[in-house]
Amino acid sequence: MLTLSNIKNNLRPIFPFTAIVGQEEMKLSLILNVIDPKIGGVIIMGDRGTGKSTTIRGIADLLPKISVVTDDPFNSHPSDLELISGNIKHSVQNDMNLAVQLVNVPMVDLPLGATEDRVCGTIDIEKALINGIKAFEPGILARVNRGILYIDEVNLLDDHLVDILLDSAASGWNTVEREGISVRHPSRFVLVGSGNPEEGELRPQLLDRFGMHAEIRTVKDPHLRVQIVEQRDKFDENPQNYIESYKARQEELKQTIIRAQKLLGSVILDQNLKVKISEICGELEVDGLRGDIVTNRAAKALCAFRGKKQVSSADVRKVITLCLRHRLRKDPLESVDSGTRVKKIFDVVMGIVE
Repeated sequence: MLTLSNIKNNLRPIFPFTAIVGQEEMKLSLILNVIDPKIGGVIIMGDRGTGKSTTIRGIADLLPKISVVTDDPFNSHPSDLELISGNIKHSVQNDMNLAVQLVNVPMVDLPLGATEDRVCGTIDIEKALINGIKAFEPGILARVNRGILYIDEVNLLDDHLVDILLDSAASGWNTVEREGISVRHPSRFVLVGSGNPEEGELRPQLLDRFGMHAEIRTVKDPHLRVQIVEQRDKFDENPQNYIESYKARQEELKQTIIRAQKLLGSVILDQNLKVKISEICGELEVDGLRGDIVTNRAAKALCAFRGKKQVSSADVRKVITLCLRHRLRKDPLESVDSGTRVKKIFDVVMGIVE
């Protein structure tokens, strides 16, 4: 039977996340960020044609549907006051009945040529002055609330816009002010940026604001390359059959993520391990405390993903490179890779090597 859902899937088949070969850093970073969006997003830097966009769209398609208030432009949650707009909040507080529907997690691509008005939204000053009402035209930050915002070639985006996006991602709110009129709405999302370092780097101040940094490289192993090509050919020949063949694995990963989200609040990171993380950050001369905070959160998210309640040193070791490599000070004379430096200091501090 041909349904509306089938029509949509045929128009926009998405390569299954669980079918993606290799690129473990990128996949782990995305999974941990959807388990705990407070990690602060991820920037993925690497060669062209390595599946960055495919993987990011795959994780969005994998996530369970969310409940939203029908016809609300901000994807407001039916009951969580931190995730609803002003009008909906007023309705909830007055015990008004709200129409609710299940929708896919929003996945929004930010075009490089986007203006600040398009990103943040605009206020119709004329209508506000004449009619005395706040006429707000929502922007991308409204549409992506409770979803994933993807910026391809983030290193080519205007620094001012990157700053706005990072501020909203960190605070969970977007504020638009013009001519003394102010509108504020929730904007909680996972910020994912990707780019090719050959085309330029982000400023260190902006790079530091991303929670995690994944590096991806073109696969060199010829057998693995053949496997990737064959997988893609099968998908292109018959997308629906290919998607169906991965349905069980997709559902298994989806349920694991859901369980991890529920378990996250009860995960414990003991004081000794927290001190070790901060000692590593100190040894690496990481500026500020973002590195400490993000490593703590990522380790807890990984622990929850593994179905455990007590963070281990193995959990920390798995995520610490992703959390710190982009926060290290650049030394033009240093020949050691930043990720290798992080692992080396981790092993020293944890007593794994002398």
